[in-house]
Amino acid sequence: MSLTQKVVPEVEAEAPAAAAPVYPEAVAVTSLPKQHYFGYNDNFPWDPSGRYLLALECPVIHRPPRVRDGVDIGIIDLENGNTFKKIGRSRAWNWQQGCRLQWLPGREGEIIYNDRRRRKLLSVIQNVETGKERTLPMPIYAVSHDGRTALTFNFARLHRLRPSCGYIGVTDPTETENAPDRDGVFRLDLETGEAELIISLGRLWELSHRASMEGRQHWVNHLQFNPDDSRFSFIHRWQRDRRGWWSRLFTSNLEGEELRLLINDDMVSHSDWLDPGNLLAWARMPGTGDRFYVFIDQTDKKASIDPEKLPVDGHCRYSPDRRWILTDTYPDAAGRRFLLLYNVEDDETQVLGEFASSRAMQGAIRCDLHPRWNRDGTQICIDSSHEGTRQMYVIDVADIVATAEPEEE
Repeated sequence: MSLTQKVVPEVEAEAPAAAAPVYPEAVAVTSLPKQHYFGYNDNFPWDPSGRYLLALECPVIHRPPRVRDGVDIGIIDLENGNTFKKIGRSRAWNWQQGCRLQWLPGREGEIIYNDRRRRKLLSVIQNVETGKERTLPMPIYAVSHDGRTALTFNFARLHRLRPSCGYIGVTDPTETENAPDRDGVFRLDLETGEAELIISLGRLWELSHRASMEGRQHWVNHLQFNPDDSRFSFIHRWQRDRRGWWSRLFTSNLEGEELRLLINDDMVSHSDWLDPGNLLAWARMPGTGDRFYVFIDQTDKKASIDPEKLPVDGHCRYSPDRRWILTDTYPDAAGRRFLLLYNVEDDETQVLGEFASSRAMQGAIRCDLHPRWNRDGTQICIDSSHEGTRQMYVIDVADIVATAEPEEE
């Protein structure tokens, strides 16, 4: 698949200029004087009604967060001129994954997010109407679909080893340890606040041990529940000799048992669950190379998506009905990011848009599109810097997905 249109003349004559591709409109729902974004693509910014959109607002743009920096947490009213209403503030955030802000499932009008208070990281459950809140003793990463459980890890360790995804302002007690038995994946009860270490870094270090792990610091990232909350996936990483890291993809049940190593090679990136037993991931596999694969959990079986249809790594996400894969791309040589929509049934891809990447926002402060679906799969929300500032945009794809509805039997 090419990300740009090509025109091939059918006769020996001067070919007409290629028409500019027509994409669905990306409508800005935030604006200056401040910067706005949501962060990673694995949460719904929309509330269940579809009227309100969660967002983060901040005055800075061209540097990583500092200890004194905070972001305002707010709600965009899509039916009232896209007005932004501040409802909270967080000092535990980064440009890539925000403060893990999200609506709390099963709790009408409640959100959950991470914060730093009194030099400690924690999570906050807050009612958006009353402002009433309660805190939990650890920050969260992923929240189960029933809203009862969270999975998390040591964000201070992540900040040392991957600053663009961790939180500044707290000390990592495991700094001198390469693969500590007291750190790893934690399960947090959102009712009681009780936390338990269920998979340690020491255990991951021992499991299918590789020589490249020796003398390297290890960490985990990208925790995600499967659709029925029976299992979750995560990435285990450790430092390489030079820049970068090695990566492995695991799945586990919520007790940290039935641990399954799906990818034991040198690269796995973004992923999403198709259903409780199948996991999509961009990975590097011997013989077939880098592409999107669908792994059958707890087996050695997998299938791949034609790399001509989805040719590059991106922040992938299945639509709510699982008929589409939405993903973005990293900047090409011209600095363009593309938004792609892949039809799972028809094995076809269309480009939804191309967005210039700001030269002022690179590396840890880059503005990835991080595309997210609304709850009925008719709209997409992205963060983008193509107009010179970091803002949020909504793209209506209702007509696109409707024209591909399967025929009734």
